[in-house]
Amino acid sequence: MSVPGGGALNPRLVKVVLVVMGLGIATYILGPPLYWHLVEALLGRSSSYATPSGAAAAGCPACDCDCSSLPLLEMPEELSNISFTDCAKHDPEVNEEMEKNFTDLLSEELKLRETDAVENQQRADVTLLEAKKMASQYQKEADKCNSGMETCEEARERAEAALFEQKRLTAMWEQRARQRGWKDGRVKAQA
Repeated sequence: MSVPGGGALNPRLVKVVLVVMGLGIATYILGPPLYWHLVEALLGRSSSYATPSGAAAAGCPACDCDCSSLPLLEMPEELSNISFTDCAKHDPEVNEEMEKNFTDLLSEELKLRETDAVENQQRADVTLLEAKKMASQYQKEADKCNSGMETCEEARERAEAALFEQKRLTAMWEQRARQRGWKDGRVKAQA
């Protein structure tokens, strides 16, 4: 490789520069979190600002806030002011407001579910009505078919009776013809 000034780049120098840049970036990214964890570990502090007895932890001022004068903001936990939210937890007005908001949310959720249930019931009723209409139509078609079958059966019985009567008449005429001399398609010539 060559440099615009006419000299060549030293590969060792490039490696050293890249290693130093990598260590700098790693320190920039990992440094602050490691620093705060080490400080907490060395000073023996926990992440909470007050001890269970209510006294302030070493190096941390007491919670001195007027919750009624500050608006209650909904923030993600990592961005929230812990001392403010701790103070708000003990305020009966805030608790009452939060319970009211929670109740309102629950009632709204119940109304939405009720609306969904009513819509589902209406769809089920429409589907049931359509099914009943189709069943009624099929029943009418089946009744027509049964009526047609009965008509056909009656016509077949009449045809059988007519055929039986025709066979009886044919047998009677054949018998008379034989008595007069007819034999299987030949008639005696009468002279």
